[in-house]
Amino acid sequence: MKKALVTLNVSESKRLIAKSVAKLPQVKSAIKNGMIVIAGGTTNGYIAEELTGKKLNKELYTAGVVCQGRGCITPEEERIAPIVLDKGKISDLSWVEALDKLGKDDVFIKGGNAVDINNNVGIMVAHPQGGTIGAALGTVIARGVHLILPVGLEKLIPSVHQASLVGGIEEIDYSLGMPVGLVPVTTGQVISETEAINRLYDIEATPFAAGGIGASQGSISMLLKGEDTKVSQAFGDLKEIKGEKELKGTKQKCPCRRPCSYFK
Repeated sequence: MKKALVTLNVSESKRLIAKSVAKLPQVKSAIKNGMIVIAGGTTNGYIAEELTGKKLNKELYTAGVVCQGRGCITPEEERIAPIVLDKGKISDLSWVEALDKLGKDDVFIKGGNAVDINNNVGIMVAHPQGGTIGAALGTVIARGVHLILPVGLEKLIPSVHQASLVGGIEEIDYSLGMPVGLVPVTTGQVISETEAINRLYDIEATPFAAGGIGASQGSISMLLKGEDTKVSQAFGDLKEIKGEKELKGTKQKCPCRRPCSYFK
């Protein structure tokens, strides 16, 4: 048995998670015979690249975004619409149109803003009707669509359930950024860095430390343990991921039609 210690920053973690999602059995099956909806989100932008082989401006592959120290939205005129794959090819369908066609052999991928140790995922929503997850979750669960939730451990919080109880657009009096609710998602397959490594290399990955400064803010350090050849392969592949370009984020100009406390 061998051990290795690795540290990944946020962008590197997103690339690792994306590579693992692309190799999930249900994703590989849907690429051949089904449909995949890749909802908006920066991590999902990496997944879209892995599944299509095409480079994206991942900073624009999102509607809501946390950047420049506050939660906001990506300018509507600049956003890249969520990608729908039909038997591996990019479809002209919008994700809303595709949702009505999804079944048990299809996949819906939605990132999160929080995750806890029980693999509950929290998704921030600024739209009063619950945004993407509010529109999709009932259909996805009712039909048995494969729900995949890629989320990095930088977003680990004590309890998604407890957090969801205290938020709400109309509950918040002051906000540096848009006020939001937090939708708890307790079903679906969560893919974090540790799960990604376990699935890709069949070795253990234990969260070891977190944080850093500069481009390493939000980093996760992990201790890898397993057979020598498997740990060596994982270590080599993770070295290749190092240097993934940092995402800066793009938000609408301030003040907006829904000014937050930052400008009040």
